[in-house]
Amino acid sequence: MEFNHDDEKYVREKPERNWRTFLFSSLVGAVIGALLTVFALPYLSQQGFLPYNLQVAEPDGSQAAGQGGAVRNVSVNVNTDVTRLVSKVSDSVVGVINIQKTGVWDEKGEAGTGSGVVYKKNGSISHIVTNHHVIEGATQLEVSLQDGSRIPAKLIGSDKLMDLAVLQVKSNKIKSAADFGNSDKVKTGEPVIAIGNPLGLEFSGSVTQGIISGTERAVPVDLDDDGQPDWNAEVLQTDAAINPGNSGGGLFDLDGKVIGINSMKIAESAVEGIGLSIPANLAIPVINDLETYGEVRRPYLGIEMKSLGDIASYHWQETLKLPTNVTSGVVVMSVQALSPAAKAGLNGLDVIVEFDGKRVYDIIDLRKKLYTKKVGDTVTFKYYHRGKVKTAKVKLTRSKLGS
Repeated sequence: MEFNHDDEKYVREKPERNWRTFLFSSLVGAVIGALLTVFALPYLSQQGFLPYNLQVAEPDGSQAAGQGGAVRNVSVNVNTDVTRLVSKVSDSVVGVINIQKTGVWDEKGEAGTGSGVVYKKNGSISHIVTNHHVIEGATQLEVSLQDGSRIPAKLIGSDKLMDLAVLQVKSNKIKSAADFGNSDKVKTGEPVIAIGNPLGLEFSGSVTQGIISGTERAVPVDLDDDGQPDWNAEVLQTDAAINPGNSGGGLFDLDGKVIGINSMKIAESAVEGIGLSIPANLAIPVINDLETYGEVRRPYLGIEMKSLGDIASYHWQETLKLPTNVTSGVVVMSVQALSPAAKAGLNGLDVIVEFDGKRVYDIIDLRKKLYTKKVGDTVTFKYYHRGKVKTAKVKLTRSKLGS
């Protein structure tokens, strides 16, 4: 077969020309696309088709949303639900300064700082809720506002059990008060923000965001520092950062309502991101009592007690004379004279096993049942006296703290 050299040349050159053509076409397309983007974006921005505002630099350095020049910056609208919320409620969160006497000359100095929430602004007087441990031992109290100014504060009352305190200040510099929300409706996973003064007033008004990690958490509380829990505090758990100084600040939902008063942080090396807050629905009755009476009017029995589980099992039958099927309850160690328990006939070494028809497991359980009652209520309880089961009725009177 005859083979033409010109045909050979054509065959060899054809792929090369196709590659160059493809490269050229791609380059032209990219240039055209870039030009269209540059000229079209300002127009689309002006017409509101883009979620941001595009500004183009003019040759003289001024900014114009038109054609020509190079893109210099893009401004994005950052007004979100959180920023609007913070703007709305931040003035209601204040710093609380605990001032105590120091040294032999009775000099005064800051013993610590915490946070507080203005919950009521009524005429010339405003009320602030904070934690008991924030104001404990103070000989003088001051409140720090968002603008850095300080005003004197008066302690109306505090409650160690719930770790709450109420302060009173003049309203002339108070800008706003926060509203309480319904903490019973809070759901796990719900977004929240915490506002307070972590690590002192230098970080006043700090905002942290997180979610509700859990509701109805029970945390043991040692009130008398004897190493034994005296109470189970029911709290909301959040992963919003809560540090020293945040105590007494507010935990807000996205409606701007206070759903909790931040109280403590579990400080263990193996635990991170756990913040605890007193639920608003538990705090409100305590706040009302503190504001009205200066104390929480709880019923009491008038006994010193110990959980049966904290006593050596040897004494359950040998000393207390309990039946072998009794494995829980509260042992009466002593009885106050003229107390409700004394009037009901309780004596030392009696063992309370039922209160108001419900089984009693330990001290914490008895206190929880007792504090759901009101002063003046009459309740029935069952107890063992030297091995014999008895029942008695008691009319509850009030006490600041204790059982």
